[in-house]
Amino acid sequence: MNKPHTVIECRNLSKHFIDANRKINVFDGLNLRVHAGETMAIMGASGSGKSTLLHLLGGLDVPTTGEVHVCDHDMAQLNNKKRGLVRNKHLGFVYQFHHLLPEFSALENVMMPLLIARESKALARQKAREILNQVGLGERLSHRPGQLSGGERQRAAIARALVTNPDCILADEPTGNLDEDTAMSVMNLFIELNKQHQTALIVVTHDRQVAALMQTTYRLKHGDLQPLSN
Repeated sequence: MNKPHTVIECRNLSKHFIDANRKINVFDGLNLRVHAGETMAIMGASGSGKSTLLHLLGGLDVPTTGEVHVCDHDMAQLNNKKRGLVRNKHLGFVYQFHHLLPEFSALENVMMPLLIARESKALARQKAREILNQVGLGERLSHRPGQLSGGERQRAAIARALVTNPDCILADEPTGNLDEDTAMSVMNLFIELNKQHQTALIVVTHDRQVAALMQTTYRLKHGDLQPLSN
């Protein structure tokens, strides 16, 4: 099945918080369109709203005003259950901390999104094994997170994000806890899998080397996305 041409679109996106009776605007009237297979970095100072934007794009938070569409689903119009189904089907998430379940093996962790989507256990195991082989963890299937290195844990987290063949991966500082060589290895893996699966990739990062690997880079500043040249 062909992936939709536009996988995420936000229109006139605004988000504000009330802190000590003071209104704080994170962004106001922000627009963004992400196409199938596109790779994008979002940079910005700490506190500029990068993670907030990623949460809005992924339907983990709702905007104050404006719309976020994920594969033609208006996320604000869905209840929590339906929003969760859209996330599980169309999106994958990778964070600075791997968030693997410590009591389960790498294979079981990667199976989890498929089991949530009600895949059979046999098919979930087969797909999880295939993607773990693809990220170089074929010999570590039965290892629990505590038995894996930092780079291996992040590879397992990437496999978990990719196992449902999502339309877009949202990655929040995915190399923040890794040394430079391991970080580049993880990012090269992202790029390789992006090319193979045409999965769009949005990476929030402070690292210019990471951003340089993306097709487009934006800086989030004063509530607006400013394009940077790679």
